[in-house]
Amino acid sequence: MKPYAYDLDEKDIRRERAKARELRSSQWWKRRCAKGRCHYCGAAVEVRALTMDHLVPVSRGGRSTKGNLVPACKECNNQKKQLLPIEWEAYLSSLLSRT
Repeated sequence: MKPYAYDLDEKDIRRERAKARELRSSQWWKRRCAKGRCHYCGAAVEVRALTMDHLVPVSRGGRSTKGNLVPACKECNNQKKQLLPIEWEAYLSSLLSRT
């Protein structure tokens, strides 16, 4: 199954990346990361090792807003790629059912 992707132009993508960079340096983001926990797996992670992840990826129509950004460990962020939250949950469930 091919994931649904929005036809975003480069201008939209650049604008969303710029918004994310701006939010990354904000007090709001620093407070979000202060707990040192990955949003997805709950693992304790050094604050500087947390990455910013879009719950709904920009490539799937997501925006760089406070409600769509979460701190994630690099492993979860890399595994999630461009999945929507429901697709990510299904992926994790499939991993658990294999064990």
